[in-house]
This record gives sequence, C-alpha cells and structure tokens, in this order.
Amino acid sequence: MTRRLTPAERLAAADKNTTLDSIVARTSDWDRFLVEQAVYAFGLAKDTFSANDLRRVLPELSHGYLGAAINSLRTAGLIEHTGQMVPSTSGPTHGHRLSVWRLSVKGLLIAEARRPRKAAA
Repeated sequence: MTRRLTPAERLAAADKNTTLDSIVARTSDWDRFLVEQAVYAFGLAKDTFSANDLRRVLPELSHGYLGAAINSLRTAGLIEHTGQMVPSTSGPTHGHRLSVWRLSVKGLLIAEARRPRKAAA
C-alpha cells in the first residue's frame, strides 16, 4: 500500500516540477544534444558515469540543467540508476551525493546506432 503525500510534500513536488520545467525552457536544443551525446559516449566507453564525469567534458550549462537533463533521460528510459552514489566535485554543491548511472538496453541501442561508423578501407 502506498503512503499518501502530505500537503507540504505535494506542494514541494509541484514546485520541483515547475523549477525543472523553467530550467529546461531556458536551454537550447544544442544543450540537450550535447548532454545526450556525452551520456551516450560515457555509457558506451565506461559503462557507468555520474554528473561529475559529464561536467568535465561539457561546456558551462545553465544552472541546474545537467540535473534536469539526466532526470529527463532517466524518465525516457535511456539511463538507469546503478544503486551507487558518489560525492559531487562541483564546489557550489558542497559534496552533495550524485547518482551513478548506466545506459539502459534502450539507451545502448540508441547509442550504438549513433556511433560513427569507420569507412571501409
């Protein structure tokens, strides 16, 4: 049996969704493309990754966008949580714990399809 949310929990969830929507609205298709490509590249090369890995290779994105993008990829079923957590290496987060992700089967299929093919010799 699921627990009913309190009014405060419902308001917090609604505020979180509004905040994520406003973050996504301020970003471009190019930002989304860059994050997706970085996720696919890390997923194919390393098996697992966190926002720390992605931040090292991405340009500065609007505040909060990387987290929103990761959440969107998770919701779309392209990545899945490994059950592991790591401390953030971003100063402003003060070592906040980050999820470790891997590509799902669906994400692996898309990443493989997008992988550049070598020209035949």
